[in-house]
Amino acid sequence: MSDFDGLVAIVTGGASGIGAATADLLQARGARVAIVDREHSGTSGHLEITADITDRSAVEAGVAEVVRELGGVDVLVNNAGIGAAGDIAANDDAEWTRVLDVNVVGLARVSAAALPHLRRSAQAAIVNTSSIVAAVGVPQRALYSASKGAVAAVTLAMAADHVREGVRVNAVLPGTADTPWVGRLLDAADDPDAAASALRARQPLGRLVTADEVAHSIAYLASPLSGSTTGTLLTVDGGMGSIRLPS
Repeated sequence: MSDFDGLVAIVTGGASGIGAATADLLQARGARVAIVDREHSGTSGHLEITADITDRSAVEAGVAEVVRELGGVDVLVNNAGIGAAGDIAANDDAEWTRVLDVNVVGLARVSAAALPHLRRSAQAAIVNTSSIVAAVGVPQRALYSASKGAVAAVTLAMAADHVREGVRVNAVLPGTADTPWVGRLLDAADDPDAAASALRARQPLGRLVTADEVAHSIAYLASPLSGSTTGTLLTVDGGMGSIRLPS
């Protein structure tokens, strides 16, 4: 497919996991892609922008570099994020501040920097990576759920703010995905095999979501072929949020 021919895409958190899968897919479908991350392999095949999204000046400089090198911004994928485990009492104030700064305020920083360029595009789209925990209560994810719930809410607000400027805004809500963060979570468990089985079992499909599956959903929302889709929260969760099977 070549639905992204001539378009420039920025993918934050694009050096690994869902972000890397998304960057590769968008490029395969015709986009020129810049990935924004704190560290890079140097072998991605994309324009690699080194920036921490908690640093507004670094974000602004990074977006300016994308525009200078690639000529503009048509698609923004706000995928960068970090995880957190525990109930409401488990994370101290510093951890709450850190997670919200990356997952929510970081999204705002990148979007604000890209918005003037998106407004000049005829095919502008933003896709944010939220999570199914924004809509479904999951044990030991209080802080993470709070951050991803905020991403879902701000997606709808952004969609309303910018729809008449020609900028579509949507979000994906993945279930538990096979990503490096989930891998680290399992490695730290007392019984990694049991923990992995539990994660698979809570999704009706009986397996983890793949990074490629989330990437295809992001590409669907970002594509010009989805020009009437805005303000949508698309679940990619193996049925976790909507299906209840008999035990």
